[in-house]
Amino acid sequence: MSKKIYTGKVVSDKMEKTVVVAVTRLVQHPEYKKVVKKITRFKAHDEENKCKVGDIVSVTGTRPRSKDKRWTVLSILGKA
Repeated sequence: MSKKIYTGKVVSDKMEKTVVVAVTRLVQHPEYKKVVKKITRFKAHDEENKCKVGDIVSVTGTRPRSKDKRWTVLSILGKA
């Protein structure tokens, strides 16, 4: 079973060892057929606090670490 890996932008790093990552995807509206942008925000675990706001990161699913945190930062793809 492969784990999901998403690429997104860090929008908040104010928490200890946690970042909020916004993942943007394009989906087609089921009735109107227009392509719309959907943004999903994930709380991801960042062990060394290396991520800063504006960084492009890849995240993967993991076991629940807290009430909302179910993702882990794999790598930083681009710095802000």
